[in-house]
Amino acid sequence: MKANQDIRERAHLAGVFLWQIADKMGMHDSNFARLLRKELPAERKAHVFRIIDDLSEESRAGGR
Repeated sequence: MKANQDIRERAHLAGVFLWQIADKMGMHDSNFARLLRKELPAERKAHVFRIIDDLSEESRAGGR
């Protein structure tokens, strides 16, 4: 199982691309991919989950 699989699955189910999360965090997608190589602490994961939820809501509201 890959590190941070829960982040990857939640993003996929929400219809959010990893590059969108990276953009919202103010980083390049390649840096975000590197960040996901090792399991993130719970605090950081919670932040990423909030971003996924926000992006998902934006897309449902016609923001993207």
